[in-house]
Amino acid sequence: MKAAKPDLVVLWNKICLEDDIKSFEQLYRFLYSRLIKFSIYYVVDKQAAEDLVTEVFVKCWENRAASTHVLNPESYFFIAVKNQSLKYLKKNSSITFIDLVDAEEDVSVTAQTPEYIFETKELHRQLDFAIAGLAPQAATVFRLIKESGMKYKEVAELLNISPRTVQTQLFRAIAKLRLILQPLKDQGSDEKKLGKIISLIILVGTLSFFYFL
Repeated sequence: MKAAKPDLVVLWNKICLEDDIKSFEQLYRFLYSRLIKFSIYYVVDKQAAEDLVTEVFVKCWENRAASTHVLNPESYFFIAVKNQSLKYLKKNSSITFIDLVDAEEDVSVTAQTPEYIFETKELHRQLDFAIAGLAPQAATVFRLIKESGMKYKEVAELLNISPRTVQTQLFRAIAKLRLILQPLKDQGSDEKKLGKIISLIILVGTLSFFYFL
């Protein structure tokens, strides 16, 4: 019988506000093995993944007092591990990671003006803000599939939910993000870049649907 999922928000509040080491240990036990698998998805090497995940937990404990703003601890840890894994790859390999939103843009030096960089960062900020407005599980599912390129079954295993639930949460996330981001066109945002972001959201949903079938 599968163990009940602990209330991670309650645990996180006890960690941040009460320095509760027992809650931290419970959070660690619940997330550790899944975060290892997630990191291995990037770095391949199990020992490196274990070191990276351990480093994330240590940093999170050290910075707990300043982390009360975190509303979705599960998503927070997955994103932190992803960032650490990418930093590891950048440092230890020649792999180049390209931002999908800008993949079709002119990458010449002249294109990288301060205005261009500012506009791109602002659109990414808007996207992050929109994702933060999703339900916690929907936000986690969206980031794992859209940003990390994981498969339904992999996400289902990591989050201890069914592939059908992953599909449902992803489609809910896509529908809400489209509603949130579409009005930005009417506010003078860069239509080309914004259109690409929205198109990517739609594309992810479409491809994911056919993949699931």
